[in-house]
Amino acid sequence: MTSPAESSADPPFLRIAAELRRRIEGGELRPGDLLPSTRQIVREFGVAMATASKALTALRQAGLARPVPGIGTVVDTPGVSPRTPHDRRRPAASLDRGRIVRAGSAIADAEGLAALSMRRLAAELDVTTMALYRHVAGREQLILLMADAAFGEFPLPAPLPPGWRHRLETAARQQWAMYRRHPWLAQAVSFTRPLLAPRAMVHSEWMMRALDGLGLDPATSLHIHACVAAYVRGVAADLESEAAAAAHSGITGEQWMDTRGTPALTGPSGGTAFPNLALVPLRSLDLDTLFEFGLHRLLEGIAALIPSPP
Repeated sequence: MTSPAESSADPPFLRIAAELRRRIEGGELRPGDLLPSTRQIVREFGVAMATASKALTALRQAGLARPVPGIGTVVDTPGVSPRTPHDRRRPAASLDRGRIVRAGSAIADAEGLAALSMRRLAAELDVTTMALYRHVAGREQLILLMADAAFGEFPLPAPLPPGWRHRLETAARQQWAMYRRHPWLAQAVSFTRPLLAPRAMVHSEWMMRALDGLGLDPATSLHIHACVAAYVRGVAADLESEAAAAAHSGITGEQWMDTRGTPALTGPSGGTAFPNLALVPLRSLDLDTLFEFGLHRLLEGIAALIPSPP
């Protein structure tokens, strides 16, 4: 007989909770075992982060799960002797800095930088929090290492392509792709306190070298590099919040504009108080479109500083 929670008409979070309950009752998950994290549920079931959180909440309300600080949500079946999460943790010897950085990046990619803590990371890696501190000094150093790894995923070409404009455009597009892959990175980068990560500094050196032979003094070359990099980072600053909004609501930015943008611009009688805005296609604020438009305008402005043709 099909239970109400298993009905296809029920919300997705109830169907996910029913599946996890089946695994608990079938012995796949034992008392004290870690339940899938919200990130793992998102990946396995293809749902929004809010839906994953509701599924775990439903299990807690049913008395089948309980949160353990610094560990995660574990199976809590009444009347059965639990196996503590501490007994299941992997030995600290299995850790290394690379594994810690990859796990931290995965959490930040899926849930944003605010979701990353040393306790959360320890739970994800199934180790004690103190085990992490044998490899990284703390969250600040972890984020620096994650950023350095992200820059390393997007090496710039060697030798340099011909033409200063093509070179700067190449660097900007590489950095845009990097922020697209790791939306949290824009929050980690600062220009008042530069990111002293070796592979980030390689990007900086490459961009300044792209301007060699143009008759620019070093300070001007640095300012050009900083302006291009800051522009890319500035547009990318909305990527993380947009990804979080889409995950929690299940609605993409385009869908949001389609459903809410039109009523905001069009009055009850079909008229509008914003005639110029109403003429613009609603999806014109796509971040990729904004990036392309601004990058070309920025390069045109830089061209005015070049004292002679490249």
